[in-house]
Amino acid sequence: MRYVDGYVLAVPKKNLPAYCRSARKAGKIWREHGALEFRECVGDDLDVKGMVPFPRSIRLRRGETVVFSWIVFTSRAHRDRVNAKVMKDSRLAKTMDPKAMPFDPKRMVYGGFKVVVDA
Repeated sequence: MRYVDGYVLAVPKKNLPAYCRSARKAGKIWREHGALEFRECVGDDLDVKGMVPFPRSIRLRRGETVVFSWIVFTSRAHRDRVNAKVMKDSRLAKTMDPKAMPFDPKRMVYGGFKVVVDA
């Protein structure tokens, strides 16, 4: 059963190019270590009526945008193995440093999910 790590975060719009550069680098490394997919998406249609929109759920501030991301693995055990390798990869040392991140990592929402429908 596939497994997905999901993320939602607020990125200052002025930092979006730097975020995308870091994400492309990270995505390449995650895929090299075995991730099946690595996706980064920037908010486009976020003014949702009758539901809790992403901007409100992460307390989006003026000048920020929402980034929704996910990484797909074959299983939770596979995710754990891949992430262990990624965290040891020296190419990501600067990217994973909270002080160097182009967003506030304390406001990032993250979780691991079992895929229950794969249509």
